[in-house]
Amino acid sequence: MSRPPRAKGTRHPAVGPSPTAEVIGERRDEIVVVQRPDPAAFEENRNVKAIYFDVDRYDVRPGDAQTLEADAAWLKTNDVLILIEGQCDERGTAEYNLALGDRRAQAARNYLVALGISASRIGLVSYGKERPVCAEHTEECWAANRRAHLVAQPRG
Repeated sequence: MSRPPRAKGTRHPAVGPSPTAEVIGERRDEIVVVQRPDPAAFEENRNVKAIYFDVDRYDVRPGDAQTLEADAAWLKTNDVLILIEGQCDERGTAEYNLALGDRRAQAARNYLVALGISASRIGLVSYGKERPVCAEHTEECWAANRRAHLVAQPRG
């Protein structure tokens, strides 16, 4: 029995060594699985900076594009892996914010890839609204939480 083809990056519920596995493509009867990076293995690095987003948006703003350009310049001369954490403010449902956080992380990755950083060096995770950097219920605080946060891990 043949399974229908899946879109690139979709999860296959019955395949994979762990819940962190992701199907990245299928060929006839072969399934290609990659292991997602462990977020705990990454740490803050002052050489890569977070970027921020407008409400309900995931497009990279001009000022944040400059931040990503500086991040890319540093990444080109340093052999590290990057994890981009997509994050949102507290408004909206958990499901909506997980999806939006994922789009924000993908937008940052796409920008870095366009600047010449290999996609194989970049992992993604969405925390939605679950990891706020500010807990006040103000616009200033919400703006600080709408971000793509970059953390690094030396290749080993």
